[in-house]
Amino acid sequence: MELSEKTMNDVFRNRASKYGNRLAVEKKMNGAWQGATWNEYYDRARAVGLGLWSLGLRKGNMVSLLSDNRLEWLYADMGSLGIGFCVIPVYPTLPSDDIEYIVNNSESKVIVPENKNQLKKVLEIVDKCPSLEKIIVMEEKDAVGHPKVMSFKDLMELGRKQYAEDPSLFAKLSQEVTVDDLATIVYTSGTTGLPKGAMITHGNIFWVVQSLDAIQPHFASDKDCTVPFLPLSHVFERIAGHFYGMYCGITSSYAESIDTLLADFEEKRPSMILAVPRVCEKVYQKIMAQVKEQSPFKQKIFAWGQKVGNRISESREKHKRIPLFLKLKYKIAYTAIFKKLQDKLGGRVTWMTASGAPTAEEIIRFFNAAGITVIQGYGMTETTAPATMQSLADYRIGTTGKPIPGLDIKIADDGEILIKGGNVIKGYWKLPNETRDAFTPDGYFMSGDIGMFDDEGNLLITDRKKDLIITSGGKNVAPQKIENMFKSDPLFTQFIVIGERKKYLTGLCNINPEASALLATKEDIMFNNPAELLENPKFLDIVQKHVDERNSHLAKYESIKKIRIIKSEFSQEGGELTPSLKLKRKVVLQKYKSFIDDMYEKEAFDELYEKISPERGMTV
Repeated sequence: MELSEKTMNDVFRNRASKYGNRLAVEKKMNGAWQGATWNEYYDRARAVGLGLWSLGLRKGNMVSLLSDNRLEWLYADMGSLGIGFCVIPVYPTLPSDDIEYIVNNSESKVIVPENKNQLKKVLEIVDKCPSLEKIIVMEEKDAVGHPKVMSFKDLMELGRKQYAEDPSLFAKLSQEVTVDDLATIVYTSGTTGLPKGAMITHGNIFWVVQSLDAIQPHFASDKDCTVPFLPLSHVFERIAGHFYGMYCGITSSYAESIDTLLADFEEKRPSMILAVPRVCEKVYQKIMAQVKEQSPFKQKIFAWGQKVGNRISESREKHKRIPLFLKLKYKIAYTAIFKKLQDKLGGRVTWMTASGAPTAEEIIRFFNAAGITVIQGYGMTETTAPATMQSLADYRIGTTGKPIPGLDIKIADDGEILIKGGNVIKGYWKLPNETRDAFTPDGYFMSGDIGMFDDEGNLLITDRKKDLIITSGGKNVAPQKIENMFKSDPLFTQFIVIGERKKYLTGLCNINPEASALLATKEDIMFNNPAELLENPKFLDIVQKHVDERNSHLAKYESIKKIRIIKSEFSQEGGELTPSLKLKRKVVLQKYKSFIDDMYEKEAFDELYEKISPERGMTV
């Protein structure tokens, strides 16, 4: 770090000066890579920032970005921050009503949609957004349809003219930005109610970047490269990927799409991957499904290799010496099994994250056995992404690691995790009461999560405070533990546990069509389409056997007594998932109430019987 660095504006200017014509960022578009050197990156960001300045925007004004990952997103982000504007990332998957709320709530003066699809949503709401002065469209050919519309290219031309007139303006304005100035307002996913705007300052961002850099050994250096695919709209990718990556001087090659991800990995060969648990789960489920297609002999080899890999993973985790004979076994297992996973990811990955939600231990051990250390952490928008992180030298599977350097975390009497430090947000935009209620009297942010520290100081998350299930028998049940156990079975793509104030637990689930087809074929069940299997009694018996197998690993009060299969996959479009792929429990419970009521119909009848039966007498 340069001694003069206080914000990401300083970092950006210094890294561009240091690395010059070395590749900084690139993005695959329509099958071809488009890139920018550090000098080009800085020049283009400066052009965007000065272009917005030329349109009349000034320090503190709001700029909304409505786009998938692409270079223009980065230019708009760094250009806006450099002038002192506040950036509002908007998920491109959001419908126009949600976009209208965010634009109006933030009082954005400019919105930057990616293309005609995003522009269409903006044009539906433009007349209902009084603060909106300009619509800057990234795709030049799509920049039509309204007097407020202009192209990203024309914006940059304005900025270049401003730079020609006053070459020192951008540097001057960027140096005037302070750590207390707002950098971005990130609207929370909204698993309940309307999204709240978390106010993140330049100081919050730089504090996190410095804290991550203080963890030893370092996660990254300027020799590293990555292939980002998580949305820049999400605080995790933007902070831990975009900003920390810039701080370290890594090269970022943004994937074309999720569909091309593996091909992009193989081509660019990243040394690290930022992922969320759902991505790890999908990779693991796909591999396990493929294994079940193999002959019994190959399945036995795989099972043997997994056992060897688990022993290696456990030894590495506990810093134990690995016996020579085990090393030899592992060499065989790695060649036969785990090398294929490494090769699929480009062959150079040393570590990856699985942050944002709990991940099943068996999945983590599988990746670890392939030589890919899975780093878990804990955080949220309100902590500017990370609050705890495992390190490459010290990790305990099942925990989220230790508090990042400089952060104070304690556990309240009721088990809630309380957080204080330089990464904690100023509060919620235009919501003074919610801001006040989010903090304890002595200034700790109340996370809403339940957790505890182990003997080594690692934080374990047991559940969301509001998600804990209390059965009618008084048992406290943490649903995420059970849900993760079911999702580690390739048959289940989603699983949600139900049972608040009920005698027993039940579940709603999505079934993996690929795994279904393989199981049905193996059992000689005839079908034309995997969807048909969800009505087939023989196949449903197989599903029940999988439920029984998962239940065998759970306490009796945690076991799932009944399930209902939801035929349509939980999705953002269906309303069940947030843009960051977290389950909206409240939405699911409301949307599928009839399924839930059906599973508890007998219980309801029994309760009624207890109340009216003459033999039992009336209960109060």
